[in-house]
Amino acid sequence: MATKTIASATVRAVKKRVLPSRAALVLTPTAVQKVKEIMSKEEAKGYIGLKVGVRQRGCNGLSYTLDYATTKDKLDEEVKQDGVIIIIDKKAQLTLLGTEMDYVEDKLSAEFVFNNPNIKGTCGCGESFSI
Repeated sequence: MATKTIASATVRAVKKRVLPSRAALVLTPTAVQKVKEIMSKEEAKGYIGLKVGVRQRGCNGLSYTLDYATTKDKLDEEVKQDGVIIIIDKKAQLTLLGTEMDYVEDKLSAEFVFNNPNIKGTCGCGESFSI
């Protein structure tokens, strides 16, 4: 599958939350709005949504990736919420269960943040994590 990398993301370890049943990933209204904004610029290129993946990187082992997706692979999970589509790579599914995807802007940065109750440790910058 062809993808185009658009961003890396920050992770936060959070206390357990109760999410709606069957929700692999829940987006905040701010994240939904930002995904819509990103996709509106890229619709003509044949992308169906954004794909969340995981790769080995950083001092704590794993980090999330965010790419454009043109297709959904057989074992990928698809999350549809408020008009946006997020594809979860099969390798990232277990690390994302129960996670909230947010978009946060402040004076110094703007980024997607994954508030994940499954994380056991993160590095100082919040870019990598361990489960």
